[in-house]
Amino acid sequence: MIIELADADTRKIQATLTTTRHRMGGAATGKVLTLVIVTDEAAQYDAVRASTQAARENPCRILGVIPRRTAEEARLDAEVRLGETGPGETVLLRLYGEVAQHADSVVLPLLVPDAPVVIWWPGTAPERPSSDPLGAMAQRRVTDATGAADPLDALRRLAAAYSPGDTDLCWTRITPWRSLLAAILDGAPDTAITAAEVEAEPGNPSAELLGGWLAARLSVPCEVCSTYGPGITAVRLSTRSGQIAVTRPDGRIAILSRPDQPDRQVALHRRPTAELIAEELRHLDPDKVFKEAVTRYAKGTRGPDRMIF
Repeated sequence: MIIELADADTRKIQATLTTTRHRMGGAATGKVLTLVIVTDEAAQYDAVRASTQAARENPCRILGVIPRRTAEEARLDAEVRLGETGPGETVLLRLYGEVAQHADSVVLPLLVPDAPVVIWWPGTAPERPSSDPLGAMAQRRVTDATGAADPLDALRRLAAAYSPGDTDLCWTRITPWRSLLAAILDGAPDTAITAAEVEAEPGNPSAELLGGWLAARLSVPCEVCSTYGPGITAVRLSTRSGQIAVTRPDGRIAILSRPDQPDRQVALHRRPTAELIAEELRHLDPDKVFKEAVTRYAKGTRGPDRMIF
């Protein structure tokens, strides 16, 4: 069910949610968090769709905050969606005029009581997410450097402004790579790694984070090299007995090669945004490993000291 509310206020939106939920026979509780998406009109469809898919695993209230033209008269339009594609609730908030400058005052009454708050900026994020009025409400603040005009510069700014609870989808994208590489290394504890190399399309922020993680995890230098992509195409670990390589030229299936062992295929597909958001909704505690990786990139170091695995 979709209900349009023109020139509304938060009391009317909350009443509409309650009334409609009761009419549909839905439970008043059961939502584990509130997910706030700050986006523009062009990107809101994809962002809300991905969040709705993620909400099937983590039932939540999704609040889409869409600032509109500030020159118009101040008003708030809302679109309430219940029972459309998932178990949660979705409210799109279009803020006009001066209301767009006070999005936190609009969002605060609509948060699920006594539940964590996650905020996601699919596009350009604030310079300091934790100091943003909306970001200050959240236990977890999710950015995406790939949505910035200069993704690598966005990573550097994120590192400079880091606060516990900050994370970026560029880091989430390499979770399968980190899991696979950790399994390879844990399965061969006697293997002495002497150097590491990450291959990816130019300017890929995930590759830079993976390079920093490898350097710290292995206490060896790690170089990031350019390829035609898509995304990260290979990780190569040099050892005294030969090279361990994970190559993924098509973005779907990787080939694991190790000295004196036959090659084998490993599923390593590039995950859609819905999977990335679902992963972030499962982890609401500060990510110390991400902090170390993004800080290392910003400082330009992939040094020898070890970090938390």
